[in-house]
Amino acid sequence: MVRTYTGPVRIGLELWPQHADYAEIRRAVAEAEEIGVDIIFTWDHFFPVFGDPDGKHFECWTMLGAWAEATTSVEIGALVTCNSYRNPELLADMTRTVDHISDGRLILGIGAGWFERDYLEYGYEFGTAGGRLDNLAEALPRIRSRLGKLNPAPTRKVPVLVGGGGEKRTLKLVAAHADIWHGIGDPAQIERKHRVLDGYCAAIGRDPVEIERSAGVTGPSGIGEPGELAEALYALGTRLFTISSSGPRYDLAPLRSWIDWRDEKNRSVFRRTG
Repeated sequence: MVRTYTGPVRIGLELWPQHADYAEIRRAVAEAEEIGVDIIFTWDHFFPVFGDPDGKHFECWTMLGAWAEATTSVEIGALVTCNSYRNPELLADMTRTVDHISDGRLILGIGAGWFERDYLEYGYEFGTAGGRLDNLAEALPRIRSRLGKLNPAPTRKVPVLVGGGGEKRTLKLVAAHADIWHGIGDPAQIERKHRVLDGYCAAIGRDPVEIERSAGVTGPSGIGEPGELAEALYALGTRLFTISSSGPRYDLAPLRSWIDWRDEKNRSVFRRTG
């Protein structure tokens, strides 16, 4: 029987950097760290994805460098970096640099890319979904290789998060290269993708317990309470639950119920095993 990831519950927050002034984004980062989230993510786009397509928006990696200085304990990362926008060796150097600025709190989230407007307006070749996945497959080992050559080296083995649920290509890349897999879907969809991922791990001799399972849990009406969805995903092995919030004003008060749920889940495991 294939084993699945059983690590501690963690709560992530993805701050969509759209429709907000940077002062409001900075305030939300500080509040999220104070509330006690484990990871603060942003996304890697150049324009809003939701709402006014020409609304306010800020660039991903510049913000991550600022967040590395502005925070002290929370992990940070992109959900996810678009592989197409930066040379793999450059991205590795950016990763190493932000890793040092943050004292080892960066997660390298990466994916193949999909938002066509970003490509067209910034002069990148959009190509095909298959071609973008080919490029990601080529980039992942190049990034790891460059990280091993940099002086100074990263402060730790930087965790790699691969986002996307494609069962033929993406999950195979997760099995080969990722420390975290992030997906979106209902429990039945997530369960299927876990089985596919576990199968790819078995095929290459990797223990699937090594890969943390992450899921986006924000509903169409915004941040809801942990409930049946969270419990169902937990039962399937999901341990990183990521909530999303958009500008112009980030309402993070509902996060506190997720933090309480996380802490109770982790205490329960400790009581059973400790």
